[in-house]
Amino acid sequence: MKGIFVAGLVVVLALTGFASGYLARRRTTAGLNAEAELRRNSPPLVNSARVGRAPSRTEVLLPGTITPITEAYVFARAAGYLKRRYVDIGDKVRAGQLLAEIDAPDLDQQVTQAEAAVAQAEGQLGQSEATLQQLIATRDLANLTWKRYQVLTASGAVSRQDGDMQSTASKTAEANVTAGEKNVKAAQEFVRASKATLQRLVTLQGYERITSPFAGVVTSRSVDVGALISTTGSSQGPLGSTAAPADVARGGDVFRVAEISRLRILISVPQSQSPGITVGQAADVTVQEFQNRVFPGKVTRTSNSLDAGSRTLLTEVQVANPTGILLPGMYTMVRFFTDRSDPPLLVPGAALIVQADGTRVAVLQPVPGGKPEGVRRVRFQTVEAGRDNGINLEILRGLQGDEDVAVDPSDAVREGMLVMPVSAVSGKAKQ
Repeated sequence: MKGIFVAGLVVVLALTGFASGYLARRRTTAGLNAEAELRRNSPPLVNSARVGRAPSRTEVLLPGTITPITEAYVFARAAGYLKRRYVDIGDKVRAGQLLAEIDAPDLDQQVTQAEAAVAQAEGQLGQSEATLQQLIATRDLANLTWKRYQVLTASGAVSRQDGDMQSTASKTAEANVTAGEKNVKAAQEFVRASKATLQRLVTLQGYERITSPFAGVVTSRSVDVGALISTTGSSQGPLGSTAAPADVARGGDVFRVAEISRLRILISVPQSQSPGITVGQAADVTVQEFQNRVFPGKVTRTSNSLDAGSRTLLTEVQVANPTGILLPGMYTMVRFFTDRSDPPLLVPGAALIVQADGTRVAVLQPVPGGKPEGVRRVRFQTVEAGRDNGINLEILRGLQGDEDVAVDPSDAVREGMLVMPVSAVSGKAKQ
């Protein structure tokens, strides 16, 4: 009796387990079938986003290279050997400070020779002036004698032959005076030419002293003591190891002096950003070596013309450098802040559809009385795209600004079909 009871209990438990599993499976199958039926009868889901507007104040970050506000390549016009050098690279110099001296004995001898030539020319001038005075006295005497002979000849006291001789003597004396005056003038011009030659050589002699054209820092030195310097300033010997770096091109300059208390940065601004760049506009300058420091700069000038090859506007930004912490040649980033009166519209970059006949976006239009709630109709709108910001894309024409657009629509999305938009941010269907 007890065995029959146990067997019956086992059978009941087995039937109960089978019934519960079957019913649960049936309910699950029914739910899946219902969901599948709902999906077949409901519009497809698409990610959507609201068309926004770009901020009126925008930032433009562009690279540039720091250069000195003023840089001079110092040459020597005198040929000779470098006698003394008073500065080296990195030294700060004043305007007019002596940088080096050149020993040019041949030039010094030319100056001495020119001084002697001036003295000789002045002596010749004095001799010509004395001769002229003698000729003038002779002419005056000849004129006076001729006047006396005119009276005597008219009265018959002397012969006409003697009168003609005195007349010729008077005319000859006058011609000699004219020639003497021209000799004096020629001697004066020779003195002037000799003095000009002397002045030129003295000026060249002054180039034996190489001075700084302005206050700044010596950034390059191409010669050392004993080097032979040509008239263009370049050294005739090999470049020493203590001179300029090997990668710096030698153009014949003896020194290079740069004024670095104020620096300038040349930036190529793209055409799309050029309308927002104005003279006097503020700019922030940063360098990688000083991560937490911003150097205030200002736009001082632009080329007012775009480069035909790169379509960029050459812009100069100046920045104060009183402590000399910034160095010429540094790579820098310059941030401009521009205000736009009519900022463009923004859509996600994935919303743009590029086709053979143009660029479009899928605008999701409301359907009056649409079932279920929130259903939208697709309309492809041709647009003109602007600058690509990476995540967002500027739309210049084609949208009003209050639309919803499909984000990354699939190829199954067609013109006029009904879809259910889902916010790309929240993941919830829009109502």
